[in-house]
Amino acid sequence: MLSGLYLITDGSQGGRLIDKVEAALIGGAKVVQYRAKEIAPDERRETAEQLRELCTRFGALLIINDLPELARDVDADGVHLGQDDMPAVQARKIIGRDKLIGISTHSVDEALKAEAQGADYIGIGSIFPTNTKEDTTLVGIETLRRVRKAVRIPIVAIGGMTPEGAFQALEAGADSVAVISGVMADSDPITAAKEYSLLFNRKTPPPTGRVLTIAGSDSCGGAGIQADIKTITLLGSYASSVLTALTAQNTLGVQDSYIVDAEFIVKQLNAVLDDIGTDVVKTGMLSWGGIVTRVAHAIESRSLLAVVDPVMIAKGGASLLDHVALDSLISRLLPQAYLLTPNLPEAEAMSGIEPRNVKEMVEAGRALQELGARNVLVKGGHLNDDATDVLLCGDDEYLFTSQRFETANTHGTGCTLASAIATFLAQGYPLRLAVERGKRFISLAIEHSVSLGRGHGPVNHIHAARLMLSEEE
Repeated sequence: MLSGLYLITDGSQGGRLIDKVEAALIGGAKVVQYRAKEIAPDERRETAEQLRELCTRFGALLIINDLPELARDVDADGVHLGQDDMPAVQARKIIGRDKLIGISTHSVDEALKAEAQGADYIGIGSIFPTNTKEDTTLVGIETLRRVRKAVRIPIVAIGGMTPEGAFQALEAGADSVAVISGVMADSDPITAAKEYSLLFNRKTPPPTGRVLTIAGSDSCGGAGIQADIKTITLLGSYASSVLTALTAQNTLGVQDSYIVDAEFIVKQLNAVLDDIGTDVVKTGMLSWGGIVTRVAHAIESRSLLAVVDPVMIAKGGASLLDHVALDSLISRLLPQAYLLTPNLPEAEAMSGIEPRNVKEMVEAGRALQELGARNVLVKGGHLNDDATDVLLCGDDEYLFTSQRFETANTHGTGCTLASAIATFLAQGYPLRLAVERGKRFISLAIEHSVSLGRGHGPVNHIHAARLMLSEEE
């Protein structure tokens, strides 16, 4: 069955095109459609053969747009036809019975006709407004829902696909989403493709998605790797872990810590990633520069999607990151962050800007993006008004304001929020929705926190998870 991210090539040619497509395949693209109608025959034949080799290496399908003869000559997996192209039965004679034929459609009637003509899948669109093609017909999500009810063959939703739009299309019944500029025009096509590819985890049974937490141990269980594993598991994903430090701590503070040898951390990373793998990485306490550098290298070399919680100070005030590690975090790990989640003191330490209001939170967040973070969530819990967080999602800006609860039991809030966001990303939610759900989870966990110990007690992970599940039933 045709499923997963369906990449359509743009006007790039030569090595630039091949590099972009390879990056998208690394990011998880499952189908590549090569558009080459305006390219000279010899050049497009050579490019198609290179794409055939790439797709074979990554286990992806190669579809040729409009040109069944080219699809036949390079042994592509199929051809995609428009409404004004040759009939499907004629294309079938050219490419053979064992190849795929897709047909672009814009309505229920066209979809039913394509299915009756023997199409193996249909494209439906444009679902959202797009500037990619001038003669685009806007059909919308409701038409997609009607087409899903009408036909039995796989549906590829196309047109104006952002990650949030793709999420809507999949929820409306699409089996695949076609993306052009959302990946091909991105400065980091691997990460862009991963954003779309993760959306398909929504279709997998529980545990849904894999999350690897790289963090220190909290012996009292409220924060650190214990809080991460609780959060990931209770919310329905699979948790694996890499331990960076042991701490002797309780609700009153950290009494002592023991840093795990950096090379042993690498061994833990390799053991997990070479076998189980992960969809999203969440980093927490990394302690010193050698650990930060090795973790950053693993994220970069393996093209991992990382939620980076820049843990610097424990709730009781103990420093958890030395100045050398801070330099390494800024220069090495921050540029690998898909999402950076600093609180206000951490944002100030990294950006040099002291945020005292929402406007300055945005300014600090933009400075962190300039340093390399793809997206930034600046947490405003240290402000005196309502708890407002600012999400800088690429060029977009979102505010999340939640009720402030008067309680000392906030141990592990940062770890828990970052882990919840990582979990929802691994489960196939686009970033804004993952943050929105993560904020809901941590708010419930704080509201129902428990008074354990004589200091900062922990948040209530299990009750928050139960409440979220009950809200969705």
